[in-house]
Amino acid sequence: MNPKVIYLKDAQDFIGSLPDKVRRKIFFNADLVCGGVKDTRLFKKLEGSDIWELRTEYSGNEYRLFSFWDTRTETLIVATHGIEKKTQKTPRKEIAKAEQIRIQYFKK
Repeated sequence: MNPKVIYLKDAQDFIGSLPDKVRRKIFFNADLVCGGVKDTRLFKKLEGSDIWELRTEYSGNEYRLFSFWDTRTETLIVATHGIEKKTQKTPRKEIAKAEQIRIQYFKK
């Protein structure tokens, strides 16, 4: 069964703040991943973490939605929050934020 993406509030707010064309590309890329496309340019596990990046490049800008898997009842990719990436290295504080959200999510 293919996964589906759910967007937590911070992810929704981030996506909502972006131009329409960027939003459409993010959703298009997420649909590709959910459809079974395996491409690390679109969806990549971050080293040493249970966090994944839904990755989008648009017009020379890089956008990242941090996410994790929830397979308890159905296969979900849970998008926690997003950033416009300005450097090669993913900011450690953003990974830590996603990890904290993941911990809270599974306490429900």
